[in-house]
Amino acid sequence: MKRKATLLILLFIATTFAACKKDNIEHGNDFQKSFKAWQSFKVESRNNYSYTTSTSSWTGYSTETTITVLDGKVAIRDYVAKAIKNDQTHAIYVVEEWREDSRTLNTHQNGASTLTLDQIYELAKSDYLLKRADAKTSFEAKNNGLISSAGYVDNNCADDCFRGIYIQSIINLLPTISYSS
Repeated sequence: MKRKATLLILLFIATTFAACKKDNIEHGNDFQKSFKAWQSFKVESRNNYSYTTSTSSWTGYSTETTITVLDGKVAIRDYVAKAIKNDQTHAIYVVEEWREDSRTLNTHQNGASTLTLDQIYELAKSDYLLKRADAKTSFEAKNNGLISSAGYVDNNCADDCFRGIYIQSIINLLPTISYSS
């Protein structure tokens, strides 16, 4: 009987410590609020939406990728890359532009990965927002509570170091309601 009581106490202590274990992600509360907003949006949109990611460099080179998700599956990927002319005009021009549909998805190397927002939230939780001693982590939810930025920058990096995702807009395709940062 004494042995059973000891085992129960040890089990209780182990369970208590496991429950008190520190969260392994930065910005955990903000992430959870945004994830709940995503769950509501997913129901409202019936999992039909598009989102646009962007990248930019100090050199003036920038990209935008728009991913269209229909019934929870990536159906279309649009991409445009722009640069600034290295002359007196400094005009912005299109370097590359294309569209992939369900038959041609992932046939181009450039552009953001063909991920659903479910996959992006999972990637944010399992990688982008992990606590790191050698990096600064950030998270924003400026798309009406939905994720707009998640990632990190290594402490010793000088230029173009962000590892993560920027989402500048998320659009509900049923009916068209826009959530933009």
